[in-house]
Amino acid sequence: MVIGAHSADFVWRAGGAVAVATSGGGAAHVLALSYGERGESGELWKEPGQTIERVKEVRHGEAQRAAAALGADFACLDLGDYPLEIDKDGLVAISDRIRDFAPDVLITHTDRDPFNPDHATAFFAVERARALAAGAGVASSFATVEPPELLLFEPHQPELCNFTPTTFVDITAVYELKRAAMEEMKAQSYLQTYYAQRAEQRGNHARRSSGNSSIRYAEAFQRVTPQVVAAL
Repeated sequence: MVIGAHSADFVWRAGGAVAVATSGGGAAHVLALSYGERGESGELWKEPGQTIERVKEVRHGEAQRAAAALGADFACLDLGDYPLEIDKDGLVAISDRIRDFAPDVLITHTDRDPFNPDHATAFFAVERARALAAGAGVASSFATVEPPELLLFEPHQPELCNFTPTTFVDITAVYELKRAAMEEMKAQSYLQTYYAQRAEQRGNHARRSSGNSSIRYAEAFQRVTPQVVAAL
């Protein structure tokens, strides 16, 4: 499950990981907290007579088609952006979605982004909603799910956003699916080249870390919760 502040966030930063999961027979769900209609739809606002509702409609269609290209479902809570503000009802809604899907892995933003006011807001809400959905590991008065692993996807400028990659996902086999999904995001078409280059760069890093010379493209993530294993 990927939860982004805006409807396109999942494509750039975790589209490959989503496609890897679904191509392997898993299920994936994408939840956007907003459509990014105010601050992340620059190409659409160039059109004369544009409206908020029309931008939301277009953005929903883009995200839905992109998610479908990756084999995932898409939904949006439409909480508004720039600023994204999440009250108790919003927090409960996020927690309910996590509880309903019961993911093994939950992915969201880093806890800092000096260039985007909504990304850190999303992190703190998702972190809290995850804890609420999972309870405290003891019997509770509400339904709970097994605590999903929590990972953060790579922000646009990682060195300024408290991001240190701890996990690389090899997306070589599904890269064309990610590329097709990115191409659906025409409201932010200027990001397609950037994230194509980033996939190549992280592929290089993954090759050097693993010694696997077949990796051409990768995505980077930072693990928040410890990985529990039987042996090293």
